[in-house]
Amino acid sequence: MLISEKLQIAMNQQIANEFGASLQYIHIAAYFDDEDLLKFSQLFFDQAEEEKEHAMKFVHYILDAGGKVEIPAFPKSIASFSSAEEAVGAALAWEVEVTKQINALMQIAVDESDFIGQDFLRWFVTEQLEEISKMQTILGIIEKSVGHLLLAETVVMETMPAEGAAA
Repeated sequence: MLISEKLQIAMNQQIANEFGASLQYIHIAAYFDDEDLLKFSQLFFDQAEEEKEHAMKFVHYILDAGGKVEIPAFPKSIASFSSAEEAVGAALAWEVEVTKQINALMQIAVDESDFIGQDFLRWFVTEQLEEISKMQTILGIIEKSVGHLLLAETVVMETMPAEGAAA
């Protein structure tokens, strides 16, 4: 087995955390859909899919390393919001928490001299910087729009083209 018991347990928890993030983004997308901000809604549905992909990366890593996948309960997500700022603030807070979780996983891999695990986790470390930056930018634009959410939505979509879109 190429993965320690300690890292395997922590990565299984991270699978739950990533699926939890996906659920959180679905709640946020639904909020924006209810507010008829369909571009924001789609952006967060896309984020939900990305989080599911992250969870699956951990699943495949554990399996490839000869470990066992045992996914615990997902963390509770926030299901309702009173404003766009609150919704995106929840997304930012979630990404900050995920960053702490990824850093803790990396620390376990470092402490155990698990170089394969460290290599795998480096992608997530970089990804978290991008995710936090994205949510900070969206939140900043919404805060500056002062009630003009359609304008904020347009600015965000122009500033952050869809993942995989041609430049």
